[in-house]
Amino acid sequence: MGSWNVSTLLNMSRLSRWRRPRASRRYPVPLTRHQLWMVSLSAPVSRGPEASRTTLYPLRRIDDDSSRRWLADQWEITTHRELADRLDWLAGAGYRARAHRLLGVAPLAWDAALYADISRRGFAAGLITEADAWTALKNIVPSVAGTYGSWREYADHYLLGRKVWRDDLRGRSGAVGASDGAGLPASQAVADAHLRSLLDPGNRASPWNLAPWDVIRHPDRPR
Repeated sequence: MGSWNVSTLLNMSRLSRWRRPRASRRYPVPLTRHQLWMVSLSAPVSRGPEASRTTLYPLRRIDDDSSRRWLADQWEITTHRELADRLDWLAGAGYRARAHRLLGVAPLAWDAALYADISRRGFAAGLITEADAWTALKNIVPSVAGTYGSWREYADHYLLGRKVWRDDLRGRSGAVGASDGAGLPASQAVADAHLRSLLDPGNRASPWNLAPWDVIRHPDRPR
């Protein structure tokens, strides 16, 4: 590569990402309030600056390959069948089955957030169509809306489910440094801070403020 160094390659990679078209250009029609509410189920998982929380497409800029890699690396999903099986599992037993055995509480919100996130990623990766992604999201609405009465309740159960999942990873890893979270996903403190931001009534960018919990209980309308 001659005189090219790591810094140069990283800068080129960043430039390449920012040259990609915005998701809002490819999908310019604003979501209805119901649609935004359904997309917002994945908001706790969507922490990075590249994440889009107001479009069905999960990223701010079009990058289908990124979603394909993410699904393969994080979930071993590379086909439509594998995606459908994982969604069925999250909608059915999911991680909350273990939490219920341990705590007597089944935090549906953790599985619902992952379900919504994977549905959006599957759409971006081309494993399901846009219509199929919306159908998948609609399928989980009754159970979520029937379980919780606010985004705060949803957030509390999400954090509980995440903690059980993360503690399970720590226990199974047996790695040096597991006690302080080394080698594990983002810390609980990071997740806590993200949820506080989503719940902050002064955060105008929060999708939970743009689509309050009760909107799903009323007839849909444009935003």
